[in-house]
Parts: sequence; C-alpha cells; structure tokens
Amino acid sequence: MRAAATSMKDFISRGGFMFAMCSATDSYDIALAAHEADICERMFDGDPADRNAQAELDFNNSLAFMDFKLEMNPYVYEYSDIDIQPQEIWGEDNDYFTLFDFSAKYDPVPTMLTQDHVNVIKGFMGQTTMFRKELIKKSMVIMAERKGTNQVKYLHGTFGRGTFTFYGGHDPEDYQHAVGDPPTDLTLYKNSPGYRLILNNILFPAAKKKKQKT
Repeated sequence: MRAAATSMKDFISRGGFMFAMCSATDSYDIALAAHEADICERMFDGDPADRNAQAELDFNNSLAFMDFKLEMNPYVYEYSDIDIQPQEIWGEDNDYFTLFDFSAKYDPVPTMLTQDHVNVIKGFMGQTTMFRKELIKKSMVIMAERKGTNQVKYLHGTFGRGTFTFYGGHDPEDYQHAVGDPPTDLTLYKNSPGYRLILNNILFPAAKKKKQKT
C-alpha cells in the first residue's frame, strides 16, 4: 500500500489527475502519512504493527488529511477517525449533501467539477462515506458538504503540477452497496446527479485551456 500510494502521489506531482471514491480516498492518504511507520497487523504482513505508529505519522506527507487518529484494531471496519459513522448521519432519509457554488472566472476547475442539474444531492454510504471537516487540510477546496454539520462529501486539491479529487461513498444510486451485491444497472439512472459528479471527473482531463492572446 505504501508503494502504491507513493507512486500515486508521484503521478499527481508530475501533472497527473487522480479521482478517488470511497476507501480509495483516506486509505491512500493514511498510507502516505504512515510512510515511516508499520500500521499493518501480523495477519496482513507477517509482523505486528508498531505500537507507536500514531506518534510516527507524518502529516506533511499526506495530501488531504491531517491530525487524524488511526484505528489500530484490525477487527474494526475502519482505518481512522476521518470517516463519518452511520450514527452521525441519522438515517437515509436525512442524508443529503449540498454542492458549493464557484465562480467560473476565478475557480474554473471546481466550477467544472461541481456542474450538475441540482445542487442538493441524495447521500450514499461506503467504507468511507464522508470526511470529518476538522481533519481536512486548509489547502483543500471543499466542494460539497452536509449543511450544518462537519461532514464533507467532495474535495479537490493540488499537488505539484497535478490535481486530485476525493468523493466519499461507493454508489450514488445504491445507498448501502455491500460487498458481493450485484452491480447497479446504470441505464436506469441516466439523470443521476450523484453519477454526474463522477462523469465530471472522467471528462475533466479532456478539458483544454483556451489559449490567451499574447
């Protein structure tokens, strides 16, 4: 994981664009912060985790998150306290997030990434559902959150010459998609606002900057 995360970070720094959802968001960032610590228990790598791993985290090496606390129990379905827990959402009927408004003139990239036909979108869960606002680096651009809470759904950042976007949750049209569940039939959701945000990120690398007159 450390090698994969480091390669991903290098790709971004050289001008690449990375889009990640669900646990591909915080797990990579945790691995980057733990580049000098063993945070894996014996069943994963053959030796016990470093009991001092929390103190050895290097938040200067992570991309989006800081000051988080590791979950060192391998039997807990969580990596750290970055993720928002289900009991903090108060059920599916209460789960909506709101897109921020950006100026196309001053913030063209967030403007492209938040284009949608609605600005309030039904939430959805994942192994990583949302991000705790107080653990997000100040350099990040928050693009969507649950209003009135510390729960952030959609983030964008830059590193080196490249950019990255993190989107919490697994499947915008399957609220609690579980491992082994059948794939969602995308033809049934042609106008899904949640999928639209994914499509924005897929199309984003193809966007060309207009040449300026010199």
